[in-house]
Amino acid sequence: MMLCMGEVPPFDPDAADRYLWEVMADHLTARIEMGDLPQGGRLPNERELAAEYGVAVGTARRAVRELAARGLVRVMPGRGVIVRPRS
Repeated sequence: MMLCMGEVPPFDPDAADRYLWEVMADHLTARIEMGDLPQGGRLPNERELAAEYGVAVGTARRAVRELAARGLVRVMPGRGVIVRPRS
């Protein structure tokens, strides 16, 4: 399948032999890089992400933790998860 510039591939939880949270984190990373989740904007909350991706809340939480470890988001208790601007 050819991807157009700015198109994020669909989320496929069965695409790789990895943990689901890793696949989800990679998909969210692609969405951030393509601008679908804008810098300085908030990510949907964990329950919303879980519903959107069809996963458990714990899986969504682990994916967000991975995004924070990658330096892509900042978790701000009481305010949400903010997409970091690129350096």
